[in-house]
Amino acid sequence: MLIDIHCHVDFYPEEKIKKMVAECKKKKVIFVNQGTRPGSLEKVVKLNEDYPEIAKIALGIYPLDALKLSDKELEERINFIGKNAGKIVAIGEVGMDFHEEKTNDEKSRKKQEENFIKFIKLAKELSKPIIVHSRKAEKECIDILEREKAKKVIMHCFNGNFKLVQRIIDNGWSLTIPTSVTRSEHFQKIIEITPIEQLFCETDSPYLHPDKTKRDNTPANVEFGYKAIARIKKLPLKEVELALKDNFDNLFQVK
Repeated sequence: MLIDIHCHVDFYPEEKIKKMVAECKKKKVIFVNQGTRPGSLEKVVKLNEDYPEIAKIALGIYPLDALKLSDKELEERINFIGKNAGKIVAIGEVGMDFHEEKTNDEKSRKKQEENFIKFIKLAKELSKPIIVHSRKAEKECIDILEREKAKKVIMHCFNGNFKLVQRIIDNGWSLTIPTSVTRSEHFQKIIEITPIEQLFCETDSPYLHPDKTKRDNTPANVEFGYKAIARIKKLPLKEVELALKDNFDNLFQVK
């Protein structure tokens, strides 16, 4: 069994989702769909109800979307996540994003930090892993996670420098390997230096296709990450599959 730890299947129309699920069944892939949009968390929950053997879910709010919500609206979404705690395997995708100039001023940074801490506390309260988005905010996210003493952490598609990667490893947190590892020396190096016990694979579908000329990535392509780990760590592919399943079962407490 292969596991796509991070994807956005709900971004696709229903007919496309049905085809993707069929492909996942054929390739023995399960995926963790990330709830990120304030208005689509209900859709993400329904996806799990429709395909429970394939679709696991994480619920959160993408940091730039969270910025657009009032405190009351964000609290309502957090309460919804809490009420559905029994249906989710993680809190995600949440974090901070300083990529856009309009969200990189002092006010926006402060608000993103406040929102991020709310989700860290929610993850701790529910005893769920937290899946972290940290684009152009890698050090800041790590600083906050350390300060809040977060333990069950998965750094999604982490593009920070290798001193920061080493901090993640030293903290006992996990890193994901996206399907774009086929063309990324950065993620190939992460595989090399990270213990396999701290690795997961992801597609970030519909993004990060293993072929740069193509779009519409799907969870079934998660095999590219597994193959990269096997090649770089010089391990049989089956051994990688078993190791990452153990990682998933242990961190996500999935039976």
